[in-house]
Amino acid sequence: MSIQSKWIARSGAALFALALLYPFTALLARIGPWQWGADVRGPALSSVRVSLVLTGCAMLVIVAVGTPVAAYIARCSTRERLWWQAILLVPILLPPLALGILLTLAFGPYGSVGAALEHLGIRMTNTPAAFIMTQVYVGMGYYVLGAVAAFDAVPVILQKQAALLGLPPVKVFLRITLPLSRLGLAVALSIAWVRAIGEFGAVVVTAYYPSGMPVQLWVNLQSFGLPAVMPLLVVFLTVALPLPWLVHVLAQRKRHA
Repeated sequence: MSIQSKWIARSGAALFALALLYPFTALLARIGPWQWGADVRGPALSSVRVSLVLTGCAMLVIVAVGTPVAAYIARCSTRERLWWQAILLVPILLPPLALGILLTLAFGPYGSVGAALEHLGIRMTNTPAAFIMTQVYVGMGYYVLGAVAAFDAVPVILQKQAALLGLPPVKVFLRITLPLSRLGLAVALSIAWVRAIGEFGAVVVTAYYPSGMPVQLWVNLQSFGLPAVMPLLVVFLTVALPLPWLVHVLAQRKRHA
């Protein structure tokens, strides 16, 4: 490729990057003074706490359940893996509002499981439990599919050699597979994190209360307008964006090191 062709390609790529980043200039839009009075600040800070704490709980559930499932899928037959992938894609491809309605009907008082839970005093609508349950459904598929890819990247020969040396399967997984796949697992978790913490459509149906940041942004927009949205939007971007961005950068650096 000639120098001129390289510059043309680089210029096109630069324009593409600028187009992708252009929406961030909206943070400087002239919409008047930002509102951060008590009526906005209190609910906004509460939504930050709700999102961070409950999304963190959802990630613990996703990792605890999704990691062994991903390890099983990574070792099953090709035909069975295709079935698992099809199942995991269902909540990913399902429209968020539809997912929220289905979860409300299934785990609310209308479904047998929801009715049984309510009989035990566990409400699965507009509660922290409903919030966590929704985020688990939203993020699980992303984490498991990413974790399967991470486990697939571990050389099989290393795992077989460890087994030949006498390590039982559990120790092979803990000492060989898990450490070598940790960066890929971190990438999978970061994607699940940003997908869950940013979910609005499903959460607004199942857990309007307690309000997380996406729901509170919508409430602020409806109640006070854009000036009341901007402070929480900055916090939301600061919380949701850096983790997956940093993990992906580190993953690419290690891959090309």
